[in-house]
Amino acid sequence: MVETQGGEPDDGTAEVLDRPLPDGVRRRVVQIVSDGFGGLTVGELPAQLRQYARFAPNRRAKFAGNAMAAALETDPLFRQRIGEKLREAQPELTGALDSGSAPAAADPLDVAAAAYVLRPAGWVKLVTAAGEEAQRADAERAGEESRAELERLREELTQAREHTRHETERLRAELDASRKEAESLHRKLRSALSDVKRGEAALRKAHAEIEAVRAEGTTQVSAAESETRRLKARLAEAEAALEATRRAAREGRSVEDMRVRLLLDTLLDATQGLRRELALPPVSVRPAETVDAVEPGRMTPKDIAARALSEHDPAILDQLLALPQAHLVVDGYNVTKTGYPQMPLEKQRLRLLGQLSQLAAQTGAEVTCVFDGAELAAPVLLAPPRGVRVLFSKPGVTADELIRQLVRAEPPGRPVIVASTDREVADGVARAGARPVASAVLLKRLS
Repeated sequence: MVETQGGEPDDGTAEVLDRPLPDGVRRRVVQIVSDGFGGLTVGELPAQLRQYARFAPNRRAKFAGNAMAAALETDPLFRQRIGEKLREAQPELTGALDSGSAPAAADPLDVAAAAYVLRPAGWVKLVTAAGEEAQRADAERAGEESRAELERLREELTQAREHTRHETERLRAELDASRKEAESLHRKLRSALSDVKRGEAALRKAHAEIEAVRAEGTTQVSAAESETRRLKARLAEAEAALEATRRAAREGRSVEDMRVRLLLDTLLDATQGLRRELALPPVSVRPAETVDAVEPGRMTPKDIAARALSEHDPAILDQLLALPQAHLVVDGYNVTKTGYPQMPLEKQRLRLLGQLSQLAAQTGAEVTCVFDGAELAAPVLLAPPRGVRVLFSKPGVTADELIRQLVRAEPPGRPVIVASTDREVADGVARAGARPVASAVLLKRLS
């Protein structure tokens, strides 16, 4: 023990560390406590450390480090017992500290940790010097590491600069190649644009030619369709005539016989009507009477011309219907849409058929009214009026074609009158030998 001038022992217990224990010193202290921990009994341990008595030294230092450092600082008896274990483990280091000097070759951290446990005189200076030495060593180590890091960064910077230079040269070469390729692509693009413009011009020309061909084809198709419809109509007429011939043959008489018989009846009725109208005496005509001359009191051709009726006079229809075996064929919808188009189709048909029935009763002529079947959404159910034959055209056959079939079915010489404003119908029936009359004339006669 070292004594002071006042006579009191100077064992270092009165000294106080005024700064935190350096980390390196603290780790060595915890290791010293952990090594001496195993040589103590459970009763010799502070109460807060007894739970770590069975831990291995490394595990004890890991989990009980803070508790052992706190116990060493606050429990002088525990610190004394650890100091005894340290003296047994490191007698040279502890003997040197007890004599007031530290071994020159010893690690400053080990010296400071042993001084902190043993608390010899001047231990605070040893701990502080060890901390400063450790900090200086850390600073030197950090400086070495910084210098090494700086050298490494300088090398990396040199390599980066070299890499950047090579990369710049490579990129410049690629840029030059890209510029050349872009110029080539621009030339190709201009050539392609020229080709596209020529192609568009050729395409417009081709479209114009296609439209012309299409228009010509449409015209030819329309003509072919018209010819097809005409041929179909002729075929239908031929089939109808064939069917009528077969039906007449089955009944024991031919169509020609029927036509001849009808024509004969027409001639006989005409002869009888002419005789009644002329009131011819039952004497034969003398040859002198065949000489054309004007006799006193007789009408001249001028007088006959003055009695001629206008084409639009309803009286001309009465004269035509007064002919023997006259047959009136009416284009139904052509007449109704000329006279009263605002009415529904059903009412148009009923009104026309009622008027035609009265006309048939007045004149005694045969009357046939033809309607276009294409105008109907469903079959028409009606009872034809007395004296009027009502016909609807079949699907695919117009009323005009049905009228022409009726006219061609009549024998030559029979008076057939067709009421229609359709110029095509009028011209067709006129070529077939019928007498066309405008729908307006029939409407005037019916009213």
